[in-house]
Amino acid sequence: MNGLLIVDKPGAMTSHDVVSRLRRATGEPAIGHLGTLDPLATGVLPMLMGKFTRLAQFFGPLPKTYTGTIRFGFATDTYDADGIAVPPATGHLPADEEIQSAAAHFRGQVEQTPPPFSAKKIDGQPAYRSARRGEPVVLKPVLLLIEEFTIGPRNGECAEFTMRISSGGYVRSVAHDLGKALGCGAHLASLRRVAAGPFTLGQALSLDEVVDRAAAGTLEQSLPHPRTLLPDLPATTADLWIAGRLRNGNSVNLPEFSSAPLAKVFAGQRDLVAIVRRVAGTLFQPIVVLG
Repeated sequence: MNGLLIVDKPGAMTSHDVVSRLRRATGEPAIGHLGTLDPLATGVLPMLMGKFTRLAQFFGPLPKTYTGTIRFGFATDTYDADGIAVPPATGHLPADEEIQSAAAHFRGQVEQTPPPFSAKKIDGQPAYRSARRGEPVVLKPVLLLIEEFTIGPRNGECAEFTMRISSGGYVRSVAHDLGKALGCGAHLASLRRVAAGPFTLGQALSLDEVVDRAAAGTLEQSLPHPRTLLPDLPATTADLWIAGRLRNGNSVNLPEFSSAPLAKVFAGQRDLVAIVRRVAGTLFQPIVVLG
């Protein structure tokens, strides 16, 4: 099965758990996701399947949009509700005006240190392995862009928020750092990804729906049409001769794309043969062959 599948990930599952479930349901061994979601989080998890896993490099870093809840009053070691409370718990709950003032500093380009319990690599190993062993974890801060961060009034210990953050950013680090700035401690209580780049919840299937449709043999009909993928790349339909040359790794002339750096070449309406790169004039070389 070749295509893009957008899953609404349930809570209490890792992204790898979802991949394993899909492999069992579809019988397709080649499945990869475009951006990990923590077990606590739910929502949009785009998955590439079959030969389309070779297209991951063209999607690039996807900004993510989230909704969720931040709980004030204490921090945790994982920066979210799955972690252990970290003393001291001050018991102090900030006023809404304090929260809004502090939140303003987390908009725009910011420097963020990833959580110690994360997949960021230290000497080739995920940081969470050292954190679980109780070893000190030192991660370098990174620059990222938070395009939107709106937070509502506090309801008890919690406040709901919406955030649009660049790829590689950690929402739970924002929650942790916000609590630190307020002097009360805070952590991420809930998180739902509502968009990853162009992919939204409106396009997503629940994991149960995916399993049911795979069993009924109708899942492939639920996948986005191949021509809608990578919309920034122009597409053309090749004749048998051009498609054959591309499948053998040979360059071809595509006069209609004389100014395009990359293009998609189809055989028929749905069969994506290759992604090609312009090497000179109208001459294109396949860089990924799928057919």
